[in-house]
Amino acid sequence: MSDKQKNLQFCGFGGQGIVLSSVIFGTAAVQGAGLNAVQTQSFGSEARGGECQAELILSEDEIRSPLADEIDLLVAMSQPALETYLSRLKSGKYLVLDPGLVERPDREDIEIIEVRAREIAEEIGHEIVANMVMLGFLQQATGLFTKEDFLETIEGNVNEKFLEVDVKAAEQGIQLAKDTEGSLEV
Repeated sequence: MSDKQKNLQFCGFGGQGIVLSSVIFGTAAVQGAGLNAVQTQSFGSEARGGECQAELILSEDEIRSPLADEIDLLVAMSQPALETYLSRLKSGKYLVLDPGLVERPDREDIEIIEVRAREIAEEIGHEIVANMVMLGFLQQATGLFTKEDFLETIEGNVNEKFLEVDVKAAEQGIQLAKDTEGSLEV
């Protein structure tokens, strides 16, 4: 892996917008930052409610494989998914989790960032937008692309019926990262 390549994985359960999160993040990175991207996904046999994950590789260079051996940033939104994918997270890298959904693992070799995505989404009135809160946090914390590119990508990828609440949730995540001075050097 080149130092220019970043390997991300979003995991949770079907219905949380895990795949959509990786699509939006990857699209914003391609369109806004000019990076190359490869995205893969898998669902448990149950689909909605079953385990779900999406992997995203971003690079300034050509990407030669759709799968990474190790992950630089793992975003966990369910306990079973975290337990399945935590072993792929490289030492010294980042685990971003929702403490309302996931228990902090006993790993001292990684940086763990807690994002109260579900709680913030519930305050907005729509638990389903927790993924957008998480994405807003990640946009601000990573700085891989601009807020404008991020919001434009949301507009291009979500149903118009949900656009207002999705943007509101993303803005809340951005603000959370600013308030906590969250920064991720992926």
